[in-house]
Amino acid sequence: MSMARGLRRCALMAAAVPAMALMLVGCGGNGDSGRPSSTAEASTTVPAGQHNQADVSFAQGMIPHHRQAILMSEMAENHASSGDVKALAEKIKKAQAPEIDTMTAWLNAWGEPVPRGLSGTGHGSPTGMPGMMTDRQMDDLRGTTGSPFDRMFLTMMIAHHQGAIDMAGTEKKQGQYGPAEQLADSIITSQTAEIAQMRTMLGSSSP
Repeated sequence: MSMARGLRRCALMAAAVPAMALMLVGCGGNGDSGRPSSTAEASTTVPAGQHNQADVSFAQGMIPHHRQAILMSEMAENHASSGDVKALAEKIKKAQAPEIDTMTAWLNAWGEPVPRGLSGTGHGSPTGMPGMMTDRQMDDLRGTTGSPFDRMFLTMMIAHHQGAIDMAGTEKKQGQYGPAEQLADSIITSQTAEIAQMRTMLGSSSP
């Protein structure tokens, strides 16, 4: 009889071991599922907590500014006579299109509106952004071809680039978000070099 009780006791203990193991695994699973803590840590790298209004203004201003530069550059394909002007225009498009995508992603992450068209509201002529061409100036460029287009394009793009450099300088002074400051640095470096190139091209195209 005592032997039977001993066997039953052993059987109960054996059954309890897996149950305890399951409980331990379950606890461990919750700790691992606590990996969301790694997600929480990752969330600290989201731009929303690392930017200020200057960063927002920089992105919201530079997006339409870049869009206009791309529009001007697209005209060069069929309107320019100089191969150098066409090559520069293509370079500008390839550089600025990805930057628009980058800044759009920032604004989306920050929950800020992304500008439509060539202005912050998407309506009318762009205002308040240095170097932006008016609708009239864009129409004049669109209606010009050959060497006159080359000169007009270079003259306008120099002013446009200088405006972008000014905007980037403001971001460097007032911004907080590291990647935006890095982009501002890149814009200043690349567009300063392109201004020098365009001034040389403009001088060589003088009659």
